[in-house]
Amino acid sequence: MLHYKLECSNSFNVLLLHRMQQQQHTAKKLLFVSNSCWSMYNFRKEVLESFIADGFEVHVLAQKDDFAAGLMNIGCKVHHIEFNNRELNPIADITLFWQLRKFYKKLQPIAIFHYVIKPNIYGSLAAGWLRIPSVALITGLGYAFKKRNWLFVLVQNLYRFALRRVKEVWLLNAEDVHLFQKYRIAKPSKLKLLHGEGINTERFDRSRYNDAKADKPFVFLMLTRNLWSKGIGTFADAARILRSKGYHFQCRIFGFFEPHHPDSIPVEQMQAWRDEGLIDYRGFANDVVPCLLQSHCFVLPSYYQEGVPRSLMEACSLEIPIITTNHTGCREVVDDGVNGFMCKVDNAEDLAVKMAQLMSMPEAGRKAMGQAGRTLVQQKFDVKKIISEYKQFVAKVQHRS
Repeated sequence: MLHYKLECSNSFNVLLLHRMQQQQHTAKKLLFVSNSCWSMYNFRKEVLESFIADGFEVHVLAQKDDFAAGLMNIGCKVHHIEFNNRELNPIADITLFWQLRKFYKKLQPIAIFHYVIKPNIYGSLAAGWLRIPSVALITGLGYAFKKRNWLFVLVQNLYRFALRRVKEVWLLNAEDVHLFQKYRIAKPSKLKLLHGEGINTERFDRSRYNDAKADKPFVFLMLTRNLWSKGIGTFADAARILRSKGYHFQCRIFGFFEPHHPDSIPVEQMQAWRDEGLIDYRGFANDVVPCLLQSHCFVLPSYYQEGVPRSLMEACSLEIPIITTNHTGCREVVDDGVNGFMCKVDNAEDLAVKMAQLMSMPEAGRKAMGQAGRTLVQQKFDVKKIISEYKQFVAKVQHRS
């Protein structure tokens, strides 16, 4: 009888140990959901690497693209799903919700981080249904919040419904936080202000590239999606004004076309600017560092509903003076007259004045502006500060479980 009791006790202990090991393994899974592997690799690589270094099993769910291999190389487990952020299709969106719910139920992560509109809405609903703690990270309100029309009302209501089920909503600038409070899109207690998604100031450090020199003549640079609201038309018009006054410079753009976006610039329009000698369009850049280092000034005359534009932070971190608009998100990165200039929204004449001012400055003045920009980024936008926010959330989730 004693032998039988010992055998039962040992079997129970083995089963208990096995279950504890299973729970421990499950408790280390984190899931990040976005519309592309490209955005996860380029914008959140350091966050993912930090969790992997801490022993978490990091999963990424996104559309398949060329950057999936890069994510796997740093240790992520990558899964693929189709997102169509440009289409309002109730059947497709309901299907997406059920796909996400099925995947989340199978994976059972301890926390999920969602990015961009469809994951933020349907992913948050799926996670809430399964009682999995999640964060909706809203990197910018985008085209849907540009005008107060039916699309604004629809998206506002979808967000309001979905975000009831999340633990926290992270926004990248104070104006977006105010808007969410004003329209009661989410409870104030859930809202958290991040200062951008963070920049790796060690990678974007001019001292690492001692041989880098800006091209001649004077180069104004944009790195952007080819949308009207990013201010590309304003940039071209400002170039025309300065050309008529005899200035010698180049307006250079690296970007990509989005033909299905309602705000997209046609390929033919970009070609017309090239033919006129206003814009030197160079296509998409996988590595933005060389592009930035070959420029004298970074320009973003945006009136898009930005979060905090990453391109501005990258330019500042590399000690490049900036010119940007007094607009949501953009103004977070510029101290007018200190690390660059602030221009009026959708105003080519004012942009041309600021561009002329920068060209006329002595090199020492531009260098001082660049150094001030790097200091601002180090103090406010360093990715280490953002990683700390992620880890605090995960620690809270683990503590409660």
